[in-house]
Amino acid sequence: MAGNNSYTIVEYFGGDDGHRCGYCKNEKGNFSHGMWSHTMTVQDYQDLIDRGWRRSGKYVYKPIMNKTCCPQYTIRCHAGKFQPSKSHKKILKRVNKFLSNGIVPKDCITGEPMDSVCEAAVPREPSKGMECAITDIQNEEVDCGAISKVEQKEAEAKPREPELPTKAPAIVTEGRTSATPPKPGVGIDSNRPPCRKAKDLRKERRHQKEQMKNSSVGVSSTLTNRPSTPTQTNKTKTLEEFFTETCPDSYSHRLEVRLVRANPPCPQFKASFDASHQVYKLYQMAIHKDPLDKDSESQFRRFLCDSPLEAEYSVDGPEMGYGSFHQQYWLDGQIVAVGVIDILPTCVSSVYLYYHPDFAFLSLGSYSALREIAFTRQLQKQSPKLSHYYLGFYIHSCPKMRYKGQYRPSDLLCPETYAWINIEQCLPHLENSRYARFNPNCDEGDAWILKDVGRTLVLHRRTVMPYAVYSRKQKGSNDETEVKEYANLIGQNCAEKILLYRA
Repeated sequence: MAGNNSYTIVEYFGGDDGHRCGYCKNEKGNFSHGMWSHTMTVQDYQDLIDRGWRRSGKYVYKPIMNKTCCPQYTIRCHAGKFQPSKSHKKILKRVNKFLSNGIVPKDCITGEPMDSVCEAAVPREPSKGMECAITDIQNEEVDCGAISKVEQKEAEAKPREPELPTKAPAIVTEGRTSATPPKPGVGIDSNRPPCRKAKDLRKERRHQKEQMKNSSVGVSSTLTNRPSTPTQTNKTKTLEEFFTETCPDSYSHRLEVRLVRANPPCPQFKASFDASHQVYKLYQMAIHKDPLDKDSESQFRRFLCDSPLEAEYSVDGPEMGYGSFHQQYWLDGQIVAVGVIDILPTCVSSVYLYYHPDFAFLSLGSYSALREIAFTRQLQKQSPKLSHYYLGFYIHSCPKMRYKGQYRPSDLLCPETYAWINIEQCLPHLENSRYARFNPNCDEGDAWILKDVGRTLVLHRRTVMPYAVYSRKQKGSNDETEVKEYANLIGQNCAEKILLYRA
């Protein structure tokens, strides 16, 4: 993991006064705490997201759960135990059919329900006077209104409408169905058999089925003693089997998924930057209605390329190491989608997903989530403790965002005790109230609640010191209330190892 000289350095901005919510469109209903991270170890970020924090670029924020209009609960999926649902398999088959035969489904969709772009509160600019040999800090303005709330996955595929029965057309008027009036004719055809009542026809069919069943009793009974031989049709297809199917030369399209490190950027990331940015620009214009002349490159760099997580490696960790990556989806040699992810000590954390609008019919948001779950399972073989897939935030009060709860088994983070509770136990609470405590143990509280603010680490004039020492040096300092709030939000454990920058 990180060496002894690795630190996490943050500037705390406090809680905001309320800003526009991208989910319910409340102009002043979205409240969150925020801080700017100049550098961060992967273990510290793992500890922070397990307390409800998420990052957008280098900006790290935590919704004020009991105050914000749309509470956002951290959700994680047990990757090793995940089984794709019928709708998930439908998406996987749709992509495979497109790759093999070039078939575009007739019920293709032009855009599934997406995570809204939530205009996060614009934090104060990071301190420009900060000089520290530990990290090289970019003195640029922080703009968190462009990309929001980090999770970007699609809802489940829209089911195909049931086909109408092949009967005579019907006339529908105000909810009532009546038979189409017959055309004028010459009367009853004497050559046709007489009409029979539907009730009599049903009885006859039922009688025929019973006769067929009784006639086969002797045959079926002779087979019951034979051991059943499993067939290929009865075998449940695993998630990996949907992806391990090779793409032979006869396939119409070839899909390749490449993992490239975003921070520090590897040569492959630099070489594909322009192509990746172009897909992002098209996505923002089509999905979020960005104007054509908007400066999307600086926004793209700040929130999807920049990351406080430095590359870290461990003997018992994954081969590619920990940190921030882009998972690029190359179709016939061109980028069509990019999943932004963080590989952390115990999870793969989804940050954002964007794709080329022309391929919306492939449900690439859901498809990429399934691939990231399979990727997590692959990493778990190398590092057993890396066993969860974090989908960002689950927002029950926004119906379009409930699809994340269908990646099961999954847990939600209790906003008061920070314990993980199975989502099935949480949903009844969320049906009654937008904000809810999930932990059923009324006596249990926050295990890492602040016990001693004096032990909170502070970085002051390039020197690391406990807050108790800092406060003695800064006689008359009145920031103890803010430091207490910050330390409570990140927990005593994090407060004793994360450096809080003080000018």
